[in-house]
Amino acid sequence: MKNVLILATDGFEQSELMQPKANLEDAGIETTVVSLESGEIKGWKDGNWGDSVPVDITLDEIENCEGYDALLLPGGQINPDILRMNDRAVALVKDFDMAGKPIAAICHAPWLLVEADIVNGKTVTSWPSLRTDLKNAGGNVVDSEVAQDGNLITSRNPDDIPAFSDALIAQVKERVPEAA
Repeated sequence: MKNVLILATDGFEQSELMQPKANLEDAGIETTVVSLESGEIKGWKDGNWGDSVPVDITLDEIENCEGYDALLLPGGQINPDILRMNDRAVALVKDFDMAGKPIAAICHAPWLLVEADIVNGKTVTSWPSLRTDLKNAGGNVVDSEVAQDGNLITSRNPDDIPAFSDALIAQVKERVPEAA
């Protein structure tokens, strides 16, 4: 069965983790939430703390992207800003990229793509305040609900979640399984 790793920590934008996770699962794709610490991580919704999500595995327990078909990076201002300062989180993003596996980043999550230095030459989108960062990292920034370039899938905001989820599901389902 296909499995998408969801990298997040406290302060993830509630809808940007919960809705794509549910859409993936509805499409028959397993999801695994990875975070900096075990237990639960708390979402951010409408300017306040939101619901919690159980953490399935900690970042320290994952060596690389083996066993996962794609990486989902939810946004929110707090979540990706914390994660981009964590060497293990950035290394995991790089590992998925080097393996050519889909990486889906929405809203503020493309900060992690910038930190992993995988934006150069790619067409990407994001929340408007990140667009200068993406341009400075060499990205071709567009304003569309979803931008796909190679293994990168990016979207702007929660309104884009249906197109974002559809693009990720399509890439995961198209992927040929790795040789065992």
